[in-house]
Amino acid sequence: MDTPQLIATCWTTSGAARPGDPSEVSPHSAFARIDAVARGGWAGLGLAHEDLAAIRRTTGFRAVADHARAAGLEHVEVELVTDWWRGDGDWRDRWALLLEAAEVFGSPVVKAGTAFGPAWDDLEPLVGPLRRLGSEAADHGTRVALEPLPFAAVSSLPAGADLVRRVDHPAVGLAVDHWHVVRAGTGLDELARALTPEQVFQVELDDADAEPVGTLFEDTRDRRRYCGEGAHDVPGFLRVLHDLGFRGPWGVEILSEEHRAADLDTGLRRARDTAPACFEAAFGA
Repeated sequence: MDTPQLIATCWTTSGAARPGDPSEVSPHSAFARIDAVARGGWAGLGLAHEDLAAIRRTTGFRAVADHARAAGLEHVEVELVTDWWRGDGDWRDRWALLLEAAEVFGSPVVKAGTAFGPAWDDLEPLVGPLRRLGSEAADHGTRVALEPLPFAAVSSLPAGADLVRRVDHPAVGLAVDHWHVVRAGTGLDELARALTPEQVFQVELDDADAEPVGTLFEDTRDRRRYCGEGAHDVPGFLRVLHDLGFRGPWGVEILSEEHRAADLDTGLRRARDTAPACFEAAFGA
């Protein structure tokens, strides 16, 4: 296998900022994050919506896009749209922000999430709204990747894959995060049966302890492990996605108290150095 292209997803470079905090804006500027990612040998990085809003108010997207290109980065990811099933509302402003950023950065995908809480038994109410989201994304030259979460309405990759089949739009697919796969209790054989190649828009790598500590949200935010340092079969996960035809770029998404305590370069180095060992275990040197 060729050397994989790795992307430092938004939380991997966000420093002390945490999902769900009153402010999710990173203490590190977009320029500092780009420079650190480039120094670390990554192919790109991700930026979340609150950081994007701050960028638009200050330097503007074009300056950040130009800086990323000058640094040799090929990919800038953007996320996250929520509440898109609720009709018109405040989410539309966030969606417009994400589409604008995706156009300037040339992002092939905008990530989408669903409401936290119990899994919905009936996902049919999401079909039409998600199809409309895909149509609007396509009009802006990008696509939508739905990320199932084990503590959200679409709670597993099999459920997400079924929803995407019903949506039946070429600009709607899935973000497949290893942590969410294992914490939803989805086995690798089940994952392989559920997905089709055209559904996989993004893949994110990480690891987890054998059992969650605290709530699933606390576990995903505070206790993810670096690739290969947890209790789960990351190489097997890689083989499943590879057999489906996915060739990257591969996101590395590390959220943990340990990672946030490290300085930016040190945390990125550890995230970057641990992932290739999993590829070597999966495919050989």
